[in-house]
Parts: sequence; C-alpha cells; structure tokens
Amino acid sequence: MILLRVSIFFLVLLLLPDGYLYQYYLRHSNHSLLKKLFWLPSIILLLVLVGFIFKWDGIDPSFGTYIVCTLCIAIPKSIFSIFHLIGRGISTIIPLLQGHRVSRLSLGANLLIATISGGYLLFGAVKGKEFFQVKEVTFESADLPESFNGYRIIQLSDMHIGSWSKTSKAIRKVVNICNELNPDVTVFTGDLVNSHADELLPFMDDLSQLKAKDGVFSIMGNHDYATYYHWESESERLANIDRLIVREKQLGWTMLMNEHRFLTRGNDSIVLAGVENSGNPPFPDYGDLDAALRNTEGKFKVLLSHDPTHWKRNVLPETDVQLMLAGHTHDMQISIFGLSLAQFIYPEHNGMYYSGNRGLYVNIGIGHVLFPIRLGAWPEITVITLQKKK
Repeated sequence: MILLRVSIFFLVLLLLPDGYLYQYYLRHSNHSLLKKLFWLPSIILLLVLVGFIFKWDGIDPSFGTYIVCTLCIAIPKSIFSIFHLIGRGISTIIPLLQGHRVSRLSLGANLLIATISGGYLLFGAVKGKEFFQVKEVTFESADLPESFNGYRIIQLSDMHIGSWSKTSKAIRKVVNICNELNPDVTVFTGDLVNSHADELLPFMDDLSQLKAKDGVFSIMGNHDYATYYHWESESERLANIDRLIVREKQLGWTMLMNEHRFLTRGNDSIVLAGVENSGNPPFPDYGDLDAALRNTEGKFKVLLSHDPTHWKRNVLPETDVQLMLAGHTHDMQISIFGLSLAQFIYPEHNGMYYSGNRGLYVNIGIGHVLFPIRLGAWPEITVITLQKKK
C-alpha cells in the first residue's frame, strides 16, 4: 500500500511538470536530441521505481535515497512550472507585463525560486535529519500533587533506529542532550526500530547511557510489531518482537505493556502508564486501557500511547487521564510555513492539544522512515514541565 501511494504520487510529480515545460519550451523546437534528453531523467527515475516495485520486501534504505533524489529533481521543476503558470496568467490580465524583457526577468525569478527550493531539500536530506530541536512546554493541572510542581519529563519518540547509519554519532548526540537537561523521568513513545530488533545492536551502548532520576520508560509503536517486513512465518515475527523487548530491557529501560508505575515524591505519587500500540486500521490495536490504569483511581496520570488518535477514540471518553503523550505522525517529516500533510490525516499531529483541562502532546519524532529527510518538521526532543494549577 505504501509503495502504491508513493508510485502514484511520483508518477504525477515527475510527468505533470515535464509535460507542461515540454509543451511551452520544446514542442516547437528543432533540436530533436534535446527533446529526447529532456525526458531522460524522469524516465530513468520511473524505471528505477518499477525495479523497487518488483523487488519490494519491506522498507529499504536505498528506497529512501531514491525518494530524496526524485524530490530534488521533481520539486524544483514543479515549483518552476507553478510560478511560470502564475506569471502567464498575470501577464494575460495585465498587458503591461507582457514583453521580452519582462519574460526574461520572470524566467530568472522562477529559476531562482526553483534553485532555492532544491537547495532547501538538499539541506533537509543532508543536515535536517540531525537538526535536533529541544521544545519546552508546560502542562498545568489542579490534580497534580504539590510535590510534583516543576516535575520535568523528557519525551522522545519514533527513533526508527534502523534508518540511521551504524557509524552515525547522531544518537549519541541525542542521548547527551537529554542527559544534560537532567530530567526527572525520560519516556520513549514507540517506534524504536523500523522492523528488526537487530537494528538496535550498533546503538546499544549509546542508548544505555540515557538516564533520568526516576528512570527511562518506553512503549511499543506500530513499527515495533514488525509488520512492514515479509517474514517466513508468524512465529518468526513474534520472536523478533520478543527480542526487541529483551533488548529494550537490556538498555535499562522499563517497558510499559498495558501497565503502570507509581512515581513518588515524599508522600505523594503520580501514575505513569503505558499501553501497547492502539491505532486505527491498518495500524495494530493492542492497547488495553483497563489493564494499564487498574487501581489508579484518584491519581494524576500521564499515559504513554504511540498513536494520537487513541486520545479521542478511547482515552478521553473512557478514562480520567490528565495528560497523554504520543508520537507516530512525524508531522510527515516535512512542514512548510507550519503546514504539513499530516494535518489532513491526524487532527492532532504536532504539539499540545487540550480538551477542557486534559491534554495531549504529540512529539513529531527524533528519526525518519521511508525517506531520509526532515524539512521544517525538525527532529524533536520535548521537555514537559508539570505545574500545579492554582
């Protein structure tokens, strides 16, 4: 399904601007070789896409590189075509803007805009993935015990460790940033791997250094169930999940599998609960709120749940959880002027949301999946400070 959507998107993205530019600049040209060479990049990229379709066996890092290369070619051409079309429309309405000189100026401006967009894409592919941002937010609640006023939670999410180079120092940098912030507790809200538990092996030493006063807690995300890879048998997939759970425990992390822990300060305590992934189809739904929150009545609760849609589906109507922390969306890894395609799929896709005095925070993730790029939706480390509402 993922590959089909990407294929249709790229078919349109490559051929539509090519068709427009050919029609305007080359259709009446006498240079037959130039006409043929013009289509060559798009034809090659589409043939490579066909190759991926026939050998597809789960998420492949080389496919991510292909996506970035395609975007760096297709997006500038698309932007040039859009601005060129707009310019033609304006010149039709305003005859004074017609003429050879104006046409040359317009061409130069369009080329500049297209070049800048291509450069920005390259920045996202080369540097954007490691352009880590620390976001500080505050959540106030009258239900919070006074002794937890100022309690600091670091939230990480969607590391997708298999997407990182095994020699990358980026994960070590993330760990160092988190430790320097000296949190009371650190939580990870799912999608540690793309599919394989073995993806963790080169990073075990670095991730085991992640520390917090009350410990590090984690939950499962949809990728952690390894459904995006063709396994020889279901038992093999389940064994992979078991290995992932074992390795997260070896990191010194506490996995919350539809369960909770009490965090204490003096005579007061709050609940940190975590559920397995609970998503809308086709994402898995193994969340059990009843089990996770059993015997926590009257307590201030922080719930870790990977998929933000869980908030309105079950958490708000069925529980009294004050704050839920989620991930999953990545904000589609691209956000331009604060706009992302994620907002058309997930009503809650980035940042803090409220329903009365109850809150949901959606962390857009530290990693990347499918395509190795981050633009605008920079990788995020969140510091959430709990405050007693007077």
